[in-house]
Amino acid sequence: MRILSKIVLVFCMFGSLAACSTIEGIGKDLKKGGQAIENAANKE
Repeated sequence: MRILSKIVLVFCMFGSLAACSTIEGIGKDLKKGGQAIENAANKE
């Protein structure tokens, strides 16, 4: 039973790391989108 618990814990840790990476990517995309909107507004 201990081995199963450790395996589940490792999978949870990897899942957390993957989620952090995904959230970071979304943040970068939103930042680029905001910059594009700001640049378009400045051109007008």
